[in-house]
Amino acid sequence: MATERYTRFKDISVSERVLNTVFLLTIGLGYLMALANLYYTHQGHDGEAGLSIEDVMINYHGSNGSTRLGSAINGIMEPNLKYKSDKEVILKWIQEGAEETGYDEKIAPILNRDCILCHSPSINPNLPDLTNYAGVAEVAHSGGASYPRLIRVSHIHLFGIAFILYFIGRIFLLCDINVYVKRVAVVIPFIAMLIDISSWFVTKINPAFAYVVVGSGGLMGLSMGLQILLSIYQMWFYTNNDE
Repeated sequence: MATERYTRFKDISVSERVLNTVFLLTIGLGYLMALANLYYTHQGHDGEAGLSIEDVMINYHGSNGSTRLGSAINGIMEPNLKYKSDKEVILKWIQEGAEETGYDEKIAPILNRDCILCHSPSINPNLPDLTNYAGVAEVAHSGGASYPRLIRVSHIHLFGIAFILYFIGRIFLLCDINVYVKRVAVVIPFIAMLIDISSWFVTKINPAFAYVVVGSGGLMGLSMGLQILLSIYQMWFYTNNDE
């Protein structure tokens, strides 16, 4: 009975190696940019510079002591205001209940001038939408991210990241390592992604699950990064001495 022969990196052409390598490097760079975007998107919710577990809790669960908009205006977003007096205008509006009355006259002009350059769905769907009252009200009241927003961001991540993980995994399968290790390795980032996204909804109810969000997100990134690095190494530098 003939032994089935599987394709490995040594069996593909140099052109295929170049294509695979530039794809993996581009995805790796894109992931680093995604981490930077994640940092700037979620930091400052607790009123302090830098990303903390409290920021993640506030983003998904909310805060009893302050709103996301109030924390941002008091913290990381304050330098973006053209006039410092606008900070007190916004905070007073929030303290008075953040009702639609007064929004068009007092709040919308400030946000349209200083904030919507970034906080617009067409520019960054991961940031709160500050282009209309409904979006502003979501962050001006306590309670964290709404379920419609979580669903919207979830379907974007599930479709987009699943394709990326699939193509990275297809390339990784050409590595010359134990077949059982490869089977486990290609599944881990998918499981981590599903746990990560599921934890967003659980954190909305129980803020302690913010630790699961951070842990599963880190596991997905680590496993994906290892697949990229090992694939590039074996494509160009690895030699099987058993052959």
